[in-house]
Amino acid sequence: MSPQKLRKPSRTLIGTLADNVRRLRHTQGLSQEELADLCGIHRTYIGSVERCERNVTLSTMELLATALGVSVIDLLTPEEK
Repeated sequence: MSPQKLRKPSRTLIGTLADNVRRLRHTQGLSQEELADLCGIHRTYIGSVERCERNVTLSTMELLATALGVSVIDLLTPEEK
């Protein structure tokens, strides 16, 4: 059995994460800087997550989820419209 070729991360999943972080941040009235401070990361990192420019680690997803009061699964689940 040959090893599978690695693929780039799904744009859909990265986009879902970006949309959910932005939506939850806005709902809670947080600026990117305020969310970054809660997570202990740099403000520009939050912006790059929201623009789908980052392949976020599980550790960072956990920080974001905790700061936003949701689970990591919630960050990765598309919002129902």
